[in-house]
Amino acid sequence: MPESWVNSAESAERAGSAERLGADLHLELTGPGSRRAALIRALRDAVRSGRLAPGTRLPPYRSLAADLGVARNTVADAYAELVAEGWLSARQGSGTTVAQRAEPLTPTRAPAHRAPASRPAHNLLQGQPDAASFPRTAWLAAARRALTAAPNDAFGPGDPRGRPELRRALADYLARTRGVRTDPERIVICSGFAHALRLLLPAVLPGPLAVESYGLPFHRHLLTTAGIPTRPLDIDEHGADTAGLTAFSDLGAALLTPAHQFPTGVPLHPDRRAAAINWARASGGYLLEDDYDGEFRYDRKPVGALQGLDPERVLHIGSVSKSLSPAVRLGWMVLPDRLVDPVLEAKGEREAWAGVTDQLTLAEFLAHGSYDRHIRRMRQRYRRRRDQLIDAVAAHAPHLTVTGISAGLHAVLQLPDGSAESDEHTALRAARWQGLALDGLSGYRHPAATMPPRHGLVIGYATPTDSAFPNALEALCRALPPPSH
Repeated sequence: MPESWVNSAESAERAGSAERLGADLHLELTGPGSRRAALIRALRDAVRSGRLAPGTRLPPYRSLAADLGVARNTVADAYAELVAEGWLSARQGSGTTVAQRAEPLTPTRAPAHRAPASRPAHNLLQGQPDAASFPRTAWLAAARRALTAAPNDAFGPGDPRGRPELRRALADYLARTRGVRTDPERIVICSGFAHALRLLLPAVLPGPLAVESYGLPFHRHLLTTAGIPTRPLDIDEHGADTAGLTAFSDLGAALLTPAHQFPTGVPLHPDRRAAAINWARASGGYLLEDDYDGEFRYDRKPVGALQGLDPERVLHIGSVSKSLSPAVRLGWMVLPDRLVDPVLEAKGEREAWAGVTDQLTLAEFLAHGSYDRHIRRMRQRYRRRRDQLIDAVAAHAPHLTVTGISAGLHAVLQLPDGSAESDEHTALRAARWQGLALDGLSGYRHPAATMPPRHGLVIGYATPTDSAFPNALEALCRALPPPSH
């Protein structure tokens, strides 16, 4: 073994004396020959396949020898040979690493002749908040406070209800800001609205479900996959026609977006709220309230949650995917008392979806007032962007109308009366030509809807950064269809 290599390896051993066990490395010593030959073969294969990437630091040979049950000199000799061959690199004081020039023979990415998919220059897809506005400093401070104060049992098996700190904070916040009537024992933490649907259907709420004629196709797909038939409710300028619930004799529940109908952007009229509650009480059914962006009302104080009218008939479901980030996989269900146990049974004995550190952090973020401050700041930012969108459309395409109330993270740019679906497709092609990613309204229509179709563009104005948004608006204006003559 070269003396210089031995000296560098032993130097690394001394440098890492505080970490006697070293890093874990899984190797299987199989095949013919000596243990030394098997180790060389295993290390060479791990580098060749890409499992050990260039620059990866290997364990000190003492700790690897102990892990594999071989002599220390066996590992030292194997390292030395692979260094000589160029697979590994050893430097004084730096230990042994995979050589930078050692490349895996097995491809780890697409062949060079396949060009990567082109990305749009401007993302105006709905439902995505401004990622650059995530409150990193305040979130980090909340995480530090939460983890410092967390009891030891927080790091044991998770309660399927969710952490009590978060449920208490949510009960206070939802009562104060959304008019929700509940207590922490009736809140179950989930990872978002889709997760809530999976828990509720069909185990807790079997049977057909009424949905709005325009809504997220992804949610309809979840229902179809769960074997739940859906019945579309017409919508107009007053929201879903909840009086139509009585026309169906087999409904178990209805899914509504009362604060801000998705995607058309209108609130549910008070008379229709009352009609929905009356149907639920008379039929024994339930109302699923998707409060996806209830905090973001810009022209007035946000309308209170439907759940406040009847906590035993309305399931209030929310998340932080629009207010903070979809990367923070946290949501909640505020349940009627009789549904708590069935939901917990469907969820399982241990929390498997929402990490405890994020739960504790969000609880502290709420309790410390940081969430309120963030919401107020984002209300101002999103309202300004919506106003900019309306002004730009009025200046460049006054024949088009931005519909819906001043709320949320998206708006619908309605095409003129008499437009056909082909006109919408033409507008979408023009948008793609300008480097825009956005959706057409037709894609949100229930396939069994009987109401007259609507055509337009669904503009998500929240995603671009403040600096990028003006350019996105300019590109949108270039793509808008001219007036028909």
